[in-house]
Amino acid sequence: MLCRACIDEAACTPTAIAGGSRVTLPAGYGTCWADRTPLGDGLTVVRSEYRPHHDLAEEAAQSGSGTALVATFALAGESGYMARKGPVLKFRAGRATLTAFASSAGERRFLAGVTARQLRLVFSAQALERYLGEDAAGRLVSGDGVAFLGERPIEPWCRVLLHPLLALEAMSPMDRQIAALTLAAEVLRPLSAGAVSASAGLDSTSVGKLTSARDLMHTHMDRRLTIPYLCMTVGLNEHAFKHGFRKLFGITPARYLLQLRMQRAWVLLESGARVSQTAYAVGYEHPTNFSAAFARYFGRTPKSFRGAGSDDADPESTSHLC
Repeated sequence: MLCRACIDEAACTPTAIAGGSRVTLPAGYGTCWADRTPLGDGLTVVRSEYRPHHDLAEEAAQSGSGTALVATFALAGESGYMARKGPVLKFRAGRATLTAFASSAGERRFLAGVTARQLRLVFSAQALERYLGEDAAGRLVSGDGVAFLGERPIEPWCRVLLHPLLALEAMSPMDRQIAALTLAAEVLRPLSAGAVSASAGLDSTSVGKLTSARDLMHTHMDRRLTIPYLCMTVGLNEHAFKHGFRKLFGITPARYLLQLRMQRAWVLLESGARVSQTAYAVGYEHPTNFSAAFARYFGRTPKSFRGAGSDDADPESTSHLC
């Protein structure tokens, strides 16, 4: 038996977070709700849980100006989306799915007695233009409808980033913003490579090598990453690497890696990781040096995080960080 729920059946109530709202279907459908929390700058976090009594088709519409991008992290169960124009989408537990919408209408599908729990990052058209550029954002989807952009497993380090976003009420506004933007950077990274402007003056081979170096920083920040190592790995000399990286990404490789490590460290500490665990996870051999770098960057020590224990730290210097 398939039950259909219309948009106007749902009740909308405010949540404890300023600007947040919860949309709930009538109890007769089962447990079906979604919390929307705008974080500013065109980024919204949506947490949802559906466990209908019967197979459910819920009316859904995506409207607004320009293209919206949705990153769906399926944490439990399975659901689907059937657009009137475009592909049929599946969201399966343990997978992250990236889709672009432009004034799309359709319905979400849920299975009877199965809990489908998800966290979604929703980027407005304005946010996409800011992060990817107007031309690249406009190419994500053609005309009206929905475009499937890819699916991949939710990696362990990504689950660490998701953890604080599942308990937004316990976080300060700044912590919410940092956690969401850190995850957003990971979501947009595969798309941003295609958003490089020709005005950068770099050939496609160099762009590919520099993007590979940036990807190495994201996936292997716990390792000893030096400029010579990155240059050798991607096949560029040091001058070409430093000059090209700054021209392409608007920042030096050293500063980019530092920002990446500090943002990841913040999320780890916020989720309760110990100082030493966090230090090793972001590439520091000695927790003391990590603590000093973190304090310089954020103006507060790692120990100031609730639940972030500390260990005896080796005071030796770590000069390898590029």
